[in-house]
Amino acid sequence: MSQTEIALPTPEGDARAFVFKPDTGAGPWPAAIIAMDAPAIRPALFEMGERLASAGYYVLLPDLFWRAGPYPPLDIAAARAGDKAAGELFAKLRASTGAGRQMTDVKACLDFIDADPAAKPGNVGITGYCMGGSIALRAAGTYPDRIGAAASFHGGAMATDDERSPHLLAPAIKAKVLVAGAIEDRSYDEAQNTRLTKSLSEAGVDAEVSIWEGCKHGWVPTDMPVHNPEGAERHWRELVALFDETLK
Repeated sequence: MSQTEIALPTPEGDARAFVFKPDTGAGPWPAAIIAMDAPAIRPALFEMGERLASAGYYVLLPDLFWRAGPYPPLDIAAARAGDKAAGELFAKLRASTGAGRQMTDVKACLDFIDADPAAKPGNVGITGYCMGGSIALRAAGTYPDRIGAAASFHGGAMATDDERSPHLLAPAIKAKVLVAGAIEDRSYDEAQNTRLTKSLSEAGVDAEVSIWEGCKHGWVPTDMPVHNPEGAERHWRELVALFDETLK
C-alpha cells in the first residue's frame, strides 16, 4: 500500500496531509477524503487510510489541526482524565480549527484531488468520525456538486441549535448519506438523531440514519478504548458499499 505525506496548499498556507493509493493497478482510482476524529493524526488513522485504499480508492487524509503547528502524539485519555499538559494540547488543537476552516481544508482537498491524475475525475466521497462526522455532512452541503457520498460514524454535533449546524444544509445536499450514531452519546443524542433524520427526509436526501446498538462513541479506530471489532467491520462493509455504489 502506498502512503505519502504531502503539503496540501490552502489559502492560509500548506497543510499536512497524507495520500494512500492501492498497491494494485495503475489507476486512476475513485477518490475519498477521511475527516479525522478529535484525537488527531496517529497510526490508527493511517490504518484506516490503508484499509480504504485497499478497497480500490485514492484516499486523502488531511490533518485538520495543521494550523496549530507540529504537535506531539495526543493522549486523549489523559486529556479527558484531567492531565494538565494533555488537556492544554487538546485545547490548542481544537481551537485551531472550526466550521469555516474545515471547509477551507475540504476545498483544498478537492482541488488537490482534481490536479492528481491518479484520482478519477468526478464525484468524491467523504467519511468522518467523531468531529469528522459533522465535517462530512457539512462538506456535502457546502460542495454538493463535488461530494457524491458522505458518511458519518459516531459523529457529533450534527443537528444542534447552532446556526452553523450541518443539518441546516440538508436542502443543498445531493450526495447519498450514511449516518451511524453511537449509543449513549452526549455529542449526538436521540434529539439530534431525530432532528437530522427529519431534516434529511424533508429535503429529499437519499439517506440512512440510525443508531448502532452496542457501539459507543469512538468505536471504529482500533486504538480507542471503546473499539468494537464487530461494529468496525460493519462500518467497513457499509462504507465501502456506499462508495462502490456512488463513486465507481
